Amino acid sequence: HAEWIQTDLVRNSRLRYSQQWTLIADSNNHKNIRTVLPPGPCSPLSGELLSELSPTRGLRAVVRETGSQQLLEIWDRHGLRKSLNLSALNIHGRVYDDIRLPVLVRKHTLISSLLYGDVFVSTQDRSVYCEDWGEALTSKSVPVLCVVDLHHGEIDVLQSVPQDVSPGQALWAPCSQAVFFVGWYHEPFRLGLKFCSNRRSALFRLSLDGHCECISGDNLSVSCPRLSPDGSTLIYLQGSVFGPHNQCLSLDLKSGKTSTMLDVVSRPQTGDFAGVYEALPSHCWSADGEKVVFSSAVRNWKDVFMVDRGTKKVSSLSDNLSDLSKVYGSWKLLTVQRDLMVVCCSSPNSPPTLRVGFLPSADETVTWRTLQQPVTTFDYLWTVLDVTPTSDEDNLRYPGLDFGAILVKPSHLLCETGTPVVVFIHGGPHSQFPVEWNSTTAGLVELGFAVLMVNYRGSTGFGQDSILSLIGQVGSQDVKDVQRAVMAALQNDKTLDPKRLAVIGGSHGGFLSCHLIGQYPDFYRACAARNPVINAATLLGTSDIVDWRYTSAGFQFSYDNIPTAETLAAMLLKSPITHAAQIKAPVLLMLGGKDRRVSPHQGLELYKVLKSRGSPVRLLWFPEDGHSLSRVDTQVDCFLNTVLWLTQHL
Repeated sequence: HAEWIQTDLVRNSRLRYSQQWTLIADSNNHKNIRTVLPPGPCSPLSGELLSELSPTRGLRAVVRETGSQQLLEIWDRHGLRKSLNLSALNIHGRVYDDIRLPVLVRKHTLISSLLYGDVFVSTQDRSVYCEDWGEALTSKSVPVLCVVDLHHGEIDVLQSVPQDVSPGQALWAPCSQAVFFVGWYHEPFRLGLKFCSNRRSALFRLSLDGHCECISGDNLSVSCPRLSPDGSTLIYLQGSVFGPHNQCLSLDLKSGKTSTMLDVVSRPQTGDFAGVYEALPSHCWSADGEKVVFSSAVRNWKDVFMVDRGTKKVSSLSDNLSDLSKVYGSWKLLTVQRDLMVVCCSSPNSPPTLRVGFLPSADETVTWRTLQQPVTTFDYLWTVLDVTPTSDEDNLRYPGLDFGAILVKPSHLLCETGTPVVVFIHGGPHSQFPVEWNSTTAGLVELGFAVLMVNYRGSTGFGQDSILSLIGQVGSQDVKDVQRAVMAALQNDKTLDPKRLAVIGGSHGGFLSCHLIGQYPDFYRACAARNPVINAATLLGTSDIVDWRYTSAGFQFSYDNIPTAETLAAMLLKSPITHAAQIKAPVLLMLGGKDRRVSPHQGLELYKVLKSRGSPVRLLWFPEDGHSLSRVDTQVDCFLNTVLWLTQHL
């Protein structure tokens, strides 16, 4: 059962729909897929917020939204078995729809479902300021865990959760009648959670009789608890608190005592496993509980890996690192069911497709089967560049690091003078542009542009040293890396037009875009920036991740920090606003009015400076959107205006 999301421009919304697949295995070898039956028509999932199958596969729980009400439905093979109006029961607030829904069948006829809701706030406290968890989690403040007893139609809020934590990522422990969950600490005040794996948190075990205990270490950041099939062993990701907001994590195992299965990778050798950088899928164990499967960044690629519990040996399960002529550049694990892996594969010229394969035995390779080819693939050329900084650009604390970039371009030269180039810079900064399908890149290439996506030092997939090297070096090291990548691409590919260059990016990518047009004013002819950081000093008091504002500038963060002249001056000097007087390229700014990560007043600050100097600038304001500018109408507006801006000025 696969669920997909598709943008519908007519309704100005995203539609969810499902596909059903039937795989027939060989009767003599159940790990050999003999036949893949074609799926039937796709079915829309109207109003579904969350859904999950029970472990027995006989039941499906759905949280559905109809108007202002939320319903919990239980479906079996005969139809709708139970329906509860959660809003009318009035026991908890709205169910959070940004997590999966754990479901358990226990005691034969007693069916329980684990929900996440928000507590009600007393009307007499309506004017008291209530902290929440920041960007994209506005109004989510004090979540609770609820158990629904479908036999009696009762909902109970699980008690004994510590008052100083917000619970989430909960899962059932069927054998011990308990719930494991991650708790994020509130005190002394909340910091934004979205995209931040460095928040102080702990792993808790809550028995249904009300006993709650912390089972992880202190002053750590934990996430993604996953129980083995027999319920005896728990794995989870662990990292440090503060520092880089996203970083290489360790994979820890708890079975009686805690041990580390995979440690942080400081500096991987070429072709080696580079560490864990992303969340574990909800089902990632082998059937025998001896192996764990996950996907993670490796330089400019994304690969699927398997780690053996006993030997701690890590193996790549795709051909990503050995065959550079492969069809798919990115492999993302979705789930493992009875040793059958389901992965999503794509490349810059090939939209996502599903592939399946069984976990291999010792010394075997996976035989992958494609369930369905994409509706279309595109005749684009793409290549991966490995870029080495010059000696004067090397980082003295972390010397010898390199980085990468991905060049995607039309297969045929459309203009005698060469192809105009759009330099596309990811945000974060600790994230990655993998060799995967990117609709913005594909749209630009389809319209005749070459796109260079840069993974500067500090991007994920290159080891923890690379991530740490950017601390205190923003606005200089990352700017030079992007420029070095552009020069390398122009030198390696003479079909690119060096006189028609533009730069685009969002958040930290917008920060770098504005830096580049200020530091290299005669090099770029246009810029389009989404919610860019313009002045780190003025951003300090308005961002939901104030810790990163200190860390990125090279200062230690603590909750009781008070800005000093030294810190504010350092932040200002690292900001694009200091180079604004040198900007010559026309600038398109796209700002979300509800952005809590990077205040829209950052972009307005640059807009006013450029306007006062008569520099060409255009500002698009989206009052109902946040940092990601993710509403369908916003995305359409941003893409079309970016294309028109680039076409006009290139």
